[in-house]
Amino acid sequence: MLTISTFYLSRVLGNKVIMDNQKIVGKLLDLIVDVNEISPKVIAAKVKVEGKIRVIDFSEVSIYKNQGQYIIQCDRLKEIEVAKQNTMFLKKHVLDKQIVDMDGRKVVRVNDLRLAILKSGTFTIAVDVGFDGLLRRIGIAKPIKRILKPFGIRVPSKMILWDDVASVDYIHVGLTLSKEHDKLSTLHPSDLADIIEEYDKHTQVAIFNSLDEERAADVLEELETDAQLHVLANLSVEKAADVLEKMPADEVADILDEMEEEDAEKLLNEMEQEVSLEVRELMEYPDDTVGSLMTTDYISLNQSMTVNETLKELRHLKPEPDTVYYLYIVDDNEKLIAIVSLRDIVISELDIELKEIMHSDVIYVYDYEKIGKLNEIITKYNLLSVPVVDKSMKMLGMVIINDVMDLIVRKNRN
Repeated sequence: MLTISTFYLSRVLGNKVIMDNQKIVGKLLDLIVDVNEISPKVIAAKVKVEGKIRVIDFSEVSIYKNQGQYIIQCDRLKEIEVAKQNTMFLKKHVLDKQIVDMDGRKVVRVNDLRLAILKSGTFTIAVDVGFDGLLRRIGIAKPIKRILKPFGIRVPSKMILWDDVASVDYIHVGLTLSKEHDKLSTLHPSDLADIIEEYDKHTQVAIFNSLDEERAADVLEELETDAQLHVLANLSVEKAADVLEKMPADEVADILDEMEEEDAEKLLNEMEQEVSLEVRELMEYPDDTVGSLMTTDYISLNQSMTVNETLKELRHLKPEPDTVYYLYIVDDNEKLIAIVSLRDIVISELDIELKEIMHSDVIYVYDYEKIGKLNEIITKYNLLSVPVVDKSMKMLGMVIINDVMDLIVRKNRN
């Protein structure tokens, strides 16, 4: 008899369960763990005994090796009830399922699980997502390794520590695991969007529903159009409107343009009137015009303001990073008269008025000009954003270079 400290789930599933007298009493079907532990602790075993399924207390079970075989010994078949909340079955809920590798920021498939036997119990410590785990599952890992060894070829193995795992398949079994959602919420919105897109549509919605409105808005902005529409279609109108209100108006307009008119109208009616009006105005622009690409989130200031007053205003507004490349100077009628860069603000004395450091030779575009005009301007003048005005020079918004580049990328894909 050989005492073991670790074992793979695949090595014990389906094995016979014996009593002290070596009598076979059943077959191991699954292990049940408590996910409240840092590493999920095995608390029960699902065993088939005389044709019936029984859940027995794992504290009565020991696992060891004898002549190369894993032996599952049970001191007594003590049945226990397992609460559904915060517990899961390793085979049913994790094995062969998709999980999120937090370190690699990607979705992977679980081929096996590794468990450790400690004095305090048996714990799930890692998941095997490598080819080695897959071969082990189908029982040919050892012969394949023997064949490949003379050629110096190793079967690739990849383990992910449980701490680096976020298993959103928990959602499918009705578990409330806020700590798993917390793990996902630490990812960059772009990474989380990529992960969501790799899941089935049911899981996409489940993950999205676990995010707060601010986070959901950031992620929605990064999703591909099909995923955006699917997620929004499966949210309540109220929830969807709340999320959209957190997004830039131009991004919302782009999404609603892809929807059925009736569905878009429901969302617009549910949104706050001021936001809804702003989005409607953007949706009226033809797709090939500058207005369809501009954002109305820009910062306009009065030329008589001092640098110190400007900095206070910026601290109050807490603008997004890509909206402060340039600050726009407008008159009392909101007409664009000058521009000042953030650099100018930072290097100037606090008591200097903006009119002393602003630049009146502003490069701008009209809202109904063709988008192609933007490419010319951004390339020629090396600008990070371009102000958008109407024929009377009233400031309407601005176009950020990132949005122009996204448009070019989308066109090249098509």
